Amino acid sequence: MYRDERDQSGYQDRYQDRNSEDVYSKPVRAGKRTYFFDVKSTKGNNDFYLTITESKRRNNPDGSFTFDKHKIFLYKEDFEKFKEGLDDVIEYIRVKCFGGEIPTRPEGEYEEDGGRRFSGGNFEDL
Repeated sequence: MYRDERDQSGYQDRYQDRNSEDVYSKPVRAGKRTYFFDVKSTKGNNDFYLTITESKRRNNPDGSFTFDKHKIFLYKEDFEKFKEGLDDVIEYIRVKCFGGEIPTRPEGEYEEDGGRRFSGGNFEDL
C-alpha cells in the first residue's frame, strides 16, 4: 500500500512519527507472525532499500503482551541474489519435502489473538 493510499484510507501508519524515509509498506499476516516488507529511501531520496521485519506477539504471564521483532536490511545490489536464493529453497521444499505442492493452512486455523485452534479429534489418533 502506498503512503498516500494509507493516508486517504485512514490507515494508521505505524511510522507516522518518523521522517519521510518510508516509501511503501506491505504487511503480510501469517498465523502468529506478521511480516512487514518496507521500501525505504536514503536521506536525499536518491537510493532505495528493503527492510523485512518479522513481528511475533508474545503473551506475558500477567496478561499483557509484547512483540518480538527481527529485521533484515536488503540493499538493491543484493535483490537478485536474495530472490534467486529464496526461489531456490522454496522450490527445494516444494519438490523434495512435499512431493510437488506445498500444503496450505486451512482458513481460520488461528484465532484472532494468535492462539492456535484445535480441530478436534481424539488423543488415540495421535
